[in-house]
Amino acid sequence: MTGTIAFREPDAGILARRETIIEELQALLPEDALVHEARELVPFETDAFLAYHRVPLAVCLPETTEDVAKVLRYCHENGIPVVPRGAGTSLAGGAIGQEDAIILGLSRMNRILDIDLPNRAAVVQAGVTNIAISEAVAPEGFFYAPDPSSQLACTIGGNIGMNSGGAHCLKYGVTTNNLLGVKLVLVDGTIIDLGGKMLDSGSLDLLALVCGSEGQLGIITEATVRLLAKPEGARPVLFGFPSSESAGACVTDIIAAGIIPVAIEFMDKPAIEICEAFAHAGYPLDAAALLIIEVEGSEEEMEAMLGRIVTIAESHGVMAVRRCQSATEAALIWKGRKSAFGATGRIADYICMDGTVPLSQLSYVLRKTSEITDRYGLRVANVFHAGDGNMHPLILYNINDPEDAARAEEAGAEILKLCVEAGGCLTGEHGVGIEKRDLMRHQYGEADLRQQMAVRAAFDPAWSLNPSKVFPLEGRND
Repeated sequence: MTGTIAFREPDAGILARRETIIEELQALLPEDALVHEARELVPFETDAFLAYHRVPLAVCLPETTEDVAKVLRYCHENGIPVVPRGAGTSLAGGAIGQEDAIILGLSRMNRILDIDLPNRAAVVQAGVTNIAISEAVAPEGFFYAPDPSSQLACTIGGNIGMNSGGAHCLKYGVTTNNLLGVKLVLVDGTIIDLGGKMLDSGSLDLLALVCGSEGQLGIITEATVRLLAKPEGARPVLFGFPSSESAGACVTDIIAAGIIPVAIEFMDKPAIEICEAFAHAGYPLDAAALLIIEVEGSEEEMEAMLGRIVTIAESHGVMAVRRCQSATEAALIWKGRKSAFGATGRIADYICMDGTVPLSQLSYVLRKTSEITDRYGLRVANVFHAGDGNMHPLILYNINDPEDAARAEEAGAEILKLCVEAGGCLTGEHGVGIEKRDLMRHQYGEADLRQQMAVRAAFDPAWSLNPSKVFPLEGRND
């Protein structure tokens, strides 16, 4: 393990009972649903926050809600922590387990249970990938709006846990805006349903509380999501700018003018070069910053909106405007953006930040981010959802150099503090996990944190669901 983030001490009593626990879990589950051999546990040691590794006690791979309930009931009765895991794509360490914890992996719960087009809803198991929903309903002219860059792999349960967004969240919102209901298994194995296909449940909105709770209030096994009709047309356009500041100012003025494209994505020069080398999408390599702005609607609507956007871009010194001419070209433009994290991983290890700032502060925060990383002697590539101010600076470092890793974490912490001080927050869609846990006091006062922890404890008094995440360790009993 590298880095500076602390974990709680594993329970020695649980460790001493490991073989008994494994035998008893095997009796509860189907034959191949428990992973416990050392070499088989290696893929579960970490998630996409690769700086930290913890080998779990075992991994359960249930296929039904009833199986999940059995595991939670057993672990509750025996005081064993449980960490939920979908595809393991968390960039904040949200799915990393510990030596005394059971990982509850939901990847086998991957069935689409119901598609209800008259009510524009789909019911899916938690292990269904994000993009699989849109693919299932595309022939009927519908889609599921949230589209994280990892949507080929990330699952709906994880999306709900972190309230994920994606490029198109500017117009369509994040997961919470597209979630109608969930089936939730509580820490003691009780199964409850929250929300559903109705527009308003008429009761306390626990669904909104669960979305973004990072697996600490219960385990989601099914979700009812909103389906939308596909627009008549969509067109991404590339805008190249002479500086990050001018691109950021352009974004601010577009939104201030009341124009809401379906997406506004930002890349600085390092990110442009990295993504172009991978995707060969035709990004302008002479630009210091790039915006991908997508509009949708009828041909007339798209042309009218683009005309206004181009006028604003010209007032900020835009160097190049490239309109895609085909669906293939549009897909290539998005391939570069969607592949940004993977393309960066080809050239260096990185930590991906997730702070969100008011649009009026974009240019300022971009400039200060560069100053921070320069001071630490590190490189940074910025690629993010500019339309809603959700910034993703990728801090490049050497994961095998402990000093370099520590510098990267310290620089990342400074950047997140900067986002809060600029009027924003610590996370827009990746969650807190372990990565931002120790920064929570920078955003929240003690009274705020106590109230949040009281709500969490109402669902899980022993703090056994996804422990060591979200809230600072001091003063807790987990």
